[in-house]
Amino acid sequence: MAATFQRIFTAAMLLLLMCAAAPALSARRCADCGSSPVPYPLSTGPDCGDQSYKIRCTSTQLLFDTLNNSYPITSISPETQRLTIQPSPFLPNTCITQDISTIGVQLNSSLPFNITSSNTIVYLNCSETLLTSPLDCSSASLCHAYVNGSSSGNGGAVGACRSAPICCTFRAGGSSTSYMIRVRESGCRAYRSFVNLDSSLPVSRWPQPGLELQWVSPPEPVCTAQSDCDSDSTCTPDPNSNGGISRCFCHSGFHWDPIAALCAQDVTCEDSDGCGSDHTALIAGLTSGLGVAVIAVVIAVFVYRRHKRIKDAQDRLAREREDILSSGGVKNAKLFTGKEIRKATNNFSRDRLLGAGGYGEVYKGVLDDGTDVAVKCAKLGNTKGTDQVLNEVRILCQVNHKCLLRILGCCVELEQPLLVYEYIPNGTLSDHLQGPNRKLLTWDCRLSVAHATAEGLAYLHFSAVPPIYHRDVKSSNILLDERLNAKVSDFGLSRLAHADLSHVSTCAQGTLGYLDPEYYRNYQLTDKSDVYSFGVVLLELLTSQKAIDFDRAQDDVNLAVYVQRLVEEERIMDAVDPALKEGASSLQLETMKALGFLAVSCLEERRQNRPSMKEVAEEIEYIISIATAKA
Repeated sequence: MAATFQRIFTAAMLLLLMCAAAPALSARRCADCGSSPVPYPLSTGPDCGDQSYKIRCTSTQLLFDTLNNSYPITSISPETQRLTIQPSPFLPNTCITQDISTIGVQLNSSLPFNITSSNTIVYLNCSETLLTSPLDCSSASLCHAYVNGSSSGNGGAVGACRSAPICCTFRAGGSSTSYMIRVRESGCRAYRSFVNLDSSLPVSRWPQPGLELQWVSPPEPVCTAQSDCDSDSTCTPDPNSNGGISRCFCHSGFHWDPIAALCAQDVTCEDSDGCGSDHTALIAGLTSGLGVAVIAVVIAVFVYRRHKRIKDAQDRLAREREDILSSGGVKNAKLFTGKEIRKATNNFSRDRLLGAGGYGEVYKGVLDDGTDVAVKCAKLGNTKGTDQVLNEVRILCQVNHKCLLRILGCCVELEQPLLVYEYIPNGTLSDHLQGPNRKLLTWDCRLSVAHATAEGLAYLHFSAVPPIYHRDVKSSNILLDERLNAKVSDFGLSRLAHADLSHVSTCAQGTLGYLDPEYYRNYQLTDKSDVYSFGVVLLELLTSQKAIDFDRAQDDVNLAVYVQRLVEEERIMDAVDPALKEGASSLQLETMKALGFLAVSCLEERRQNRPSMKEVAEEIEYIISIATAKA
């Protein structure tokens, strides 16, 4: 503790000496809205904050705008990057909230805000259709305690809800509730939300209703010239931008602090022996006078307290993640320390980067025992990516199959959670079929990949308890080892099924070109949704073409639609990769045709007409046995 304070005191003195000469950074905090501070990156005007983080300042309060409504902001915590909004009030003398006309809270998913898992949502005045949903709508649900125990002092105006017997409770922040708390006539007509609710307390001691939102850490500020940046950063084109945007990127030895909105100096000292004496001597030589020392102490105390609040928030976040994992039945995953992961990845060196996606990035790592691993991490501040990584840990810790990627453990103590799994050295199926350095996969190899993938998915559907729906089956999520054996990966979007339900109701997620049209229309996820996606993978194996390719004719952009048209025209073999047909025996051509028809059966419009993954695996095994027997 003393060493930490000494480092902060040193930094405060240096900051005091340099602040007068430092130019202004373009990351400017907005003025207070009345008595309410507006921390960076929140923006109430065009000349302050980050323009992706807009809120509104009226004459009396701060407002958060959703897609179709506005909600008063009741609190903001810059340290945890969270704010709380006030839920919509009830219509007079009814158990209906006013925002039913706008279908409840609807966030714009393209903006850097999402609903956190700290919210306990109480749905009120629900229809009978909710009784078959995954929500807790039982007679023991917490919502009944709220309705029966509420008074005008807490929640207010819920007396009318006592005559509406069906209510439900759930924790927000899952994939289907990260951006939406939906109220409607055909579902639930009212809701209340409570942040960090202790359900063991009597309702009279519950907090006031509030809905907590979290914002993604902002990137470095946009600049047009070096004068927009301070002396610790340089105005440089953003490599992640397609629009020629430049940003103030911090110099070596500094890192972007999105909370303080400045380039902060990296702390490399591990204890007071490593950095106390030299800096103390430097300050003694540079400063004199009691006044400067007093000011430095005040600054140091302020910074120290802020540092402690941030550390406490990080510790709380780590505990929340551990609770999420333990509540999901995760007991056998090794918990790696942040120090172990940094060492394994050479501090996340860019030359260790294996790939990146919407969730974040994957790095190659080497553990102390020499084991090669892949380390998957969510993007900083990307709560959607964070949820996907935690969900993947929950899923993978419950399965064990040679055709599924094996998890080794996870790390939850850093700013973003990390997933550590076995390293598969030979890339993805899409790399081999469509990548710039692709090599021709033989037909026998493609059949083997198809069978292994089908076996892995069939295991998830029929052997896992409860069943698991992958929800993002595609060629880029199928990894190939050095012997070209296939392993299904990326379970970030997967969902556990409910034994007593025919489907899981969830917001449609997946990848364009692979998405089951019935799932997209009805938001009903079943095992047959994975079957449809796997059908597209079979077509990729057959054609070596992409699921979506705008280089094809306008009507043939979608591979599934293109091949189905050829089948109707009795020209299915026209879709097969010419390199595969070249020199192929008549038997191989017949097995290609058989796999093509199997793929089309997986793409049936109505899910009831599609085979199960177990039936698909058995059919591929049969095709392989014929090819082997007559080879």
